[in-house]
Amino acid sequence: MVTLRKIRRLFREIVSEWKVNEVSLLASSLAYYTVFSLAPLMVLVIMIVGTIFGEAMVQDELISQLSQLFGEEGAQLISTAIVNLRVNPEEQTFQIVFNIAFLLFGATGIFTQIQTALDRIWEVKPAPRHGILNLVRKRLLGFLMVLVIAFLLILFFVVNTILARLVIFLNELVPGSGYLWQFISLFITFGGTTLILIMMYSILPDAKIAWRDTIVGALITSLLFLVGQYFFGQFLSRTDFGSAYGVAGSFMIVITWIFYAAHILFLGAEFTKVYAKQRGAAIVPSKDAVHLFAEEQHNQSFKPKKRRPR
Repeated sequence: MVTLRKIRRLFREIVSEWKVNEVSLLASSLAYYTVFSLAPLMVLVIMIVGTIFGEAMVQDELISQLSQLFGEEGAQLISTAIVNLRVNPEEQTFQIVFNIAFLLFGATGIFTQIQTALDRIWEVKPAPRHGILNLVRKRLLGFLMVLVIAFLLILFFVVNTILARLVIFLNELVPGSGYLWQFISLFITFGGTTLILIMMYSILPDAKIAWRDTIVGALITSLLFLVGQYFFGQFLSRTDFGSAYGVAGSFMIVITWIFYAAHILFLGAEFTKVYAKQRGAAIVPSKDAVHLFAEEQHNQSFKPKKRRPR
């Protein structure tokens, strides 16, 4: 049974873990990586989903969605980066392969950083004997997340098209029911964000966690994302970044939102950790991982002992 005492203890432990894990530092690092990885990630998603719906349509829809997060200026900045990074099929084969490899490396970097941060928050670490394999595994998991996002985007386009036509039909039958589309769109966004977070919390870290804890953590995090998106939109409508930062205004908009989103992502991870702990279902290392404190003890045991002076 949920009591006020349990809720207070939950928040108290989350704040304590937040300080111990230096979440603000992790969020700053993720924001830095994301700035360089966001455009390559978008290009790869456009290439994959564009094989079905056409790259121009996918890019327009992505920019439209990003404009709701970053505003017109921020979305235009990302749009320019996407255009500059697009692979030209008329280039030589070697150049095309090199460009795709660069996009893969850049796009998976963000998920590699998220995995490292989640491992730290959940107090696990890859076993040291799997150094090279761990690097390869991180990149493969990052690419898997790219495919997951692409699949969800395909699903979003299909569902969005069907529901849009359904709402038009209902609006003809019952005039003034257009507000229903706003509710449905919000629900789809919430559901898609929750699915991505469930995949992140389940696939990326070197840890085993119960599905119940993962789902609850993802739901709370998605809710915080939507609340933050609303207030960030209100903030943008009342702030002129162009006047304050000049040509860097668009960049400041993007980096500010990413910095906030990183905090929310890791806050959700901290909540999931504490929630699982209070339920008695602690997060444990996966097959090829160890607890952080166990790794530290292992390193300490191999340190040379100081000789006592005779």
